[in-house]
Amino acid sequence: MEIDLNCDMGEGFGVYTLGRDEELLPYVTSINVACGFHASDPLTMMRIVKRAREFSVALGAHPSYPDLAGFGRREISLSPEEIKASVIYQVGALMGFCMISGIRLSHVKPHGALYNRAAMDMEAARAIAEAVAEIDRSLFLICQAKSKMTVAAREAGIPFVEEFFADRAYRADGLLLPRSLPGAVIHDQKALRERVVRLVRDKFVLSCEGIPVPLEAGTICIHGDTPDAPALAHAVRDALEAEGIDVKPFSAGGPPIPGPH
Repeated sequence: MEIDLNCDMGEGFGVYTLGRDEELLPYVTSINVACGFHASDPLTMMRIVKRAREFSVALGAHPSYPDLAGFGRREISLSPEEIKASVIYQVGALMGFCMISGIRLSHVKPHGALYNRAAMDMEAARAIAEAVAEIDRSLFLICQAKSKMTVAAREAGIPFVEEFFADRAYRADGLLLPRSLPGAVIHDQKALRERVVRLVRDKFVLSCEGIPVPLEAGTICIHGDTPDAPALAHAVRDALEAEGIDVKPFSAGGPPIPGPH
């Protein structure tokens, strides 16, 4: 058995810091780098890309709604055409830093409200999948498990991987419990260890109502903006490896793929 462990990074900007990227890098195998719309800036993006190469983690883009003030977690009524263009814009920005660092981008993972919308809105899901396909058909799309994003990725003919959130509560329908509700974010290390092992080994998650929900995933996410993220990532990785589960990137070959330089 094997699984990827991913985390969102580069979510500070200017003089503002958010997340503990340096502490998280030793524990994860893939990272998703903010591209300036909900967080990050050019210097931050360049720094994270260079560090990704040093730690041999797979590198992906983390595009969002244009919502710096709301950290990309507010719904914005963009049309499918606007979503597609904004994803292309953000992924293209990160690809520039990848090119000068000799790294090829491995995947794209939408952020926040855009990710949640694409899980349920087929037009939004198609806009994202089409954007990825037009940029590079070898890029993986990280999709919320059992969501419309997987359907859109198949239609677009691009590789995709379904994602499980170690630190987020699930509803009985297999979708995430909204952050606005109590218990949506899980901080208990014991609970995280148990649920990730159950997910990989037994392929289900217990919903917030206590109902077993069948779920298969190729990558597990730890949110980098939670204060205890490094400790949670460490606990999750230890739990997986203690069960004999290999933790490695889902994308072909594992670590960053050398690109033109």
